[in-house]
Amino acid sequence: MSFTSLLPRLNSGNGLVVLSCRRQIFSFPSPAAATFVTLANHRPRPSAPAPGCPTKTATVNKISSRTQLLAGHFHSNPTITTSTSAQTATMVYTARKIGAANTLEHRIFIEKDGVPVSPFHDIPLYANEQQTVLNMIVEVPRWTNAKMEISKEEQLNPIKQDIKKGKLRYVRNCFPHKGYLWNYGAFPQTWEDPNVVHPETKAKGDNDPLDVCEIGELVSKPGEVIQVKVLGVMALLDEEETDWKIIVINVNDPLAPKLNDVEDVERHLPGLLRATNEWFRIYKIPDGKPENQFAFSGECKNKKYAMDIVRECAEAWERLITGKTNKGDLSLVNGTVSHSADRTDTTQLNIPAGENQSPAPIDPSIDKWFFISGAPSG
Repeated sequence: MSFTSLLPRLNSGNGLVVLSCRRQIFSFPSPAAATFVTLANHRPRPSAPAPGCPTKTATVNKISSRTQLLAGHFHSNPTITTSTSAQTATMVYTARKIGAANTLEHRIFIEKDGVPVSPFHDIPLYANEQQTVLNMIVEVPRWTNAKMEISKEEQLNPIKQDIKKGKLRYVRNCFPHKGYLWNYGAFPQTWEDPNVVHPETKAKGDNDPLDVCEIGELVSKPGEVIQVKVLGVMALLDEEETDWKIIVINVNDPLAPKLNDVEDVERHLPGLLRATNEWFRIYKIPDGKPENQFAFSGECKNKKYAMDIVRECAEAWERLITGKTNKGDLSLVNGTVSHSADRTDTTQLNIPAGENQSPAPIDPSIDKWFFISGAPSG
């Protein structure tokens, strides 16, 4: 599948031409803001429809149907409502920012009622008793490029920008995408155990908290803790490690009541899962790495399968925090896990006061678009 396969399939039957080319990477600066416009295919209208061709009425009905589908994503009522089927626990988390964004010193600590907590260990995985609503820590807002992540090795696991060879990491813009497609983050109190090979993916865990892609309409902030419900999961095979990607939606999103399983995502957000698969497959290619692979031929497994993965990773974290497995370089310092030997009074830790610094400027090349062709379907 080429990159252009995200667009409608082109063939000679509608007067358009199919282009085929080898795998290549072209890079050009992207405009500060891009507007995508779909143009009608203007052709002379025949005096009467050919046999088998849609009539004007059928075409109008089809357009009306698509218009109604698009209208479902826009709401005149700005009121945000929560799910009435599962009441969530009231917990207020705030972000304490240290240093300027886009610098090596930048850290985001999470606090609850002014007390520092670990987003890896202290924030509960489940936000309600029914375990149908989960807490998600946002690391990367949608459409941004800085590769922010929970620091597993640092005390209280602040969010920081990933570093490679002493330089801050940014994901490349692979056309037509800009930055991350979703609010990207992690589930607290989960861990993909690198000592365990999954029986279906045949690969070990990647030693990280469970990754989460939130597909709602709002753009979140780094360090924000939001409540979500699980819809499905993809199994990325990243450098011979299993790297699960849980698909979720914010329970306060207007579309949340309509999304309850993976098939609902394709119904109401057509193309998103396909774009998600493609994004993860190719996002490392501009940096000279091969495309990633997927287990299950790239299929997004359903909610039940995804929840099983969540529970497995929660059990792995339980083994980790209680010392039943080797922690390696991970920091297990926490302030709330009663059965953990690493529990401590976090108010006594030497954490700098919060700062409100403007982000540091970034290299303009971060906004460059990379055009990739010939990337086959996963």
